[in-house]
Amino acid sequence: MIRLIICDVDGTLTDGKIYMSANGEMMKAFNIKDGLALARLSRHGVTPVILTGRVSEITLRRCEELKITEIHQGIEDKATRLREIAATYACPLSEIAFLGDDINDLECLNLCGVSACPADAVRPVREACSYVSTFRGGDGAARDIIEWLIENQLIPAEILQ
Repeated sequence: MIRLIICDVDGTLTDGKIYMSANGEMMKAFNIKDGLALARLSRHGVTPVILTGRVSEITLRRCEELKITEIHQGIEDKATRLREIAATYACPLSEIAFLGDDINDLECLNLCGVSACPADAVRPVREACSYVSTFRGGDGAARDIIEWLIENQLIPAEILQ
């Protein structure tokens, strides 16, 4: 059974694009279906975790909205932080699902019991994953992956009921 679902943000929960105005204001788009599924995880014993290389107020606000409290931003060495998170929760790596899309996620994907990515992840990531969604990053991939975890009885079905 999966106890932690750890997600990258840019390219996984978003389409990977960053919109920037002339005054430097940034915007990202998140999928509402991904958000609903992520928000419901903790109600059923699965902890959602954000682990991203970038630091973004937008990501923090989205997590607050979804009541995701385990947020790690600006992380260069994601694998080391992943191990620290696992230790904090006394959770074996085999009980962690990692969602990522690019080469900086590869080590984490290879460490975890379940690895998954959006359809538009880079080739080495797609080749390393247990499951490749048919949806692109930011376009329902996280929701699809959560549904796949339910179908394979790796997380409780009640999450999406």
